[in-house]
Amino acid sequence: MTCRDRVRFGDTVIQYRVRRSARRKKTVQITLEGSEVQVTAPDTLPASDIRRIVLQRAPWIVARMSDTGPPVPPRQFVSGETLPYLGRDVRLLVEPADVASPTVRFHHWRFLVSAPQTPDEDGHPSGEIRDAIINWYRARAAERLTQEVDCWWGRLGNGDRPRILIRSQRKRWGSCAADGTLRFNWRVMMLEAPLIEYIVVHELAHLTVRNHSASFWKLVAEVLPDVQERRQRLREIERTLPL
Repeated sequence: MTCRDRVRFGDTVIQYRVRRSARRKKTVQITLEGSEVQVTAPDTLPASDIRRIVLQRAPWIVARMSDTGPPVPPRQFVSGETLPYLGRDVRLLVEPADVASPTVRFHHWRFLVSAPQTPDEDGHPSGEIRDAIINWYRARAAERLTQEVDCWWGRLGNGDRPRILIRSQRKRWGSCAADGTLRFNWRVMMLEAPLIEYIVVHELAHLTVRNHSASFWKLVAEVLPDVQERRQRLREIERTLPL
């Protein structure tokens, strides 16, 4: 069963569609499908409680609604473009060189790319440059995330030290497997340091609490009292990343 409702948040009217679910017992899920706000709620939850929850989540909803415009244009990987690194925009400088494949250096907050002089069908070796840059991010992620796990292990460690794997996941920043293996998205290196901390703390907390229950968020908040602000910030910027 579905129905529609609305709430006012400042000057913004948030219209949303409620879908009732007999399988959902307690939690309320809010998602955006294009420009439409969809709320999935338990069958027995009063409409007044749903409105209250939507109002509580209104800052996040409005921020996400503002991000539903045109997608971030794809990078061409040419000189003058920028890529995010640790929360800052870093300018890209591509220079032709006598090399078999592109190489990437990070120097004085610039990406310096030496690329083969033979262009591809688009006029430049953009695909190879993209792959080289991703490999650079992956290597930095392996270093940084290992350091972050070591830093927080004293407060959140549980059991044996986990394996740390770097993956390319479009919709997940990290995951914690049943055997304790931690998997992180290489794109974390595009984020500012507090958000990298949050992602690592989030996954380490799953070594103790495997779900996203109140106990889980209580544990995370004991380590990061501003966890809600970090979560919101991450949601605001994740759609703006270029790769």
